Amino acid sequence: MIIRDAIATMTVKAKRAPAIVILGARQVGKTTLAQQFGETRPEGYLYIDFESPTDMAKLADAEAFFALHADKMVILDEVQHRPDIFNILRSVIDRNRRNGRFILLGSASPHLVNGVSESLAGRTSYLELTPITLTELPENYSLQQHWFRGGFPTALLAETNADFTDWADGYIRSYAERDLRMLFGYDLNTSIISRLWQMIAAAQSGLWNAESYSRALGVTAPVVNRYLDFMEGAFLVRKLQPWFTNVQKRLVKAPKVYVRDSGLTHALNRISDYDMLLGHPIAGGSWEGYVIEQIMAKAGDDIKPYFYRTHNGAEADLVLVKGNVPVCCIEIKLTNAPTISRGFHSSIADIGTDKNFIVTPGSDTYPGGKNITVCSLKYFMKNYLREL
Repeated sequence: MIIRDAIATMTVKAKRAPAIVILGARQVGKTTLAQQFGETRPEGYLYIDFESPTDMAKLADAEAFFALHADKMVILDEVQHRPDIFNILRSVIDRNRRNGRFILLGSASPHLVNGVSESLAGRTSYLELTPITLTELPENYSLQQHWFRGGFPTALLAETNADFTDWADGYIRSYAERDLRMLFGYDLNTSIISRLWQMIAAAQSGLWNAESYSRALGVTAPVVNRYLDFMEGAFLVRKLQPWFTNVQKRLVKAPKVYVRDSGLTHALNRISDYDMLLGHPIAGGSWEGYVIEQIMAKAGDDIKPYFYRTHNGAEADLVLVKGNVPVCCIEIKLTNAPTISRGFHSSIADIGTDKNFIVTPGSDTYPGGKNITVCSLKYFMKNYLREL
């Protein structure tokens, strides 16, 4: 069993608020994480699954149930299925305000987020659980395995690549046919979801153009944008926004779009093994998306990601911004012998960052020029990320 780094984060958050809200994609490990954390609690814990009729029956009188178990931590899983529970939790918490008393789990449904923000304001602390990250890998797993299969536990730990592909195909089908509809309460078109997801994966790291996607799918641009918002809200895709500076440049203003988990990216592209990945046209875009997800999973909550691109050729794959101040520019290269582009130098000059990096799969660490360091992804995450 992999012990997630988020256990330490939960320990801190449990001292700050009566309820911790853990959000993330389905099957990312939220339930396992909450139960692992519960096992560290001296008071013990109870687990309630809102998709279980038996557990739902226990909460026919929720206030009485919580009063009966006031001495225990209570985990409420898929809590968006019972939106009325938020008002009950507010009164229960206010009568016995003990930090770390409730753990609420949800798959990014707006019903969960809105219910918490409206009813439990000032009583919660949030945590987004990502797939297993590079820093959490067991020693017998390599970066190459992790990049190819992604970080969903069942995918990463599958015995064979064929088993991984079977899981990924089922996961994608389940989200397209059932899960997104259940999460967001809309009658979504299964075919459009599947095709849009495949198109985004095929253009991994590409600029978003709703009109192009809408023509290919035979629907309007507002419909395509709505479906993209649903997929982003379910932690399936990332929209990376461009960073704007005050310089008089013709800037690219469209976001870049990524399938967040690299394993799902490869399954959607029908890539069956690592060698096939290296020869595939999306290899560079896939590596770029993978690096961004690894970095952002471990970056502080106060660091936000952007990219930078001008019509004159200046480009940085990732700009990390703290508050409203850019702290570093990153160029992501799928080679251990990278050359530094003129466009990256121009980006650094435009943005004015003192720390800048070329991140590779496994190169040595060395200066790449003024204020530029070349290093591997592992080295960057271990030695530089925490300093930003």
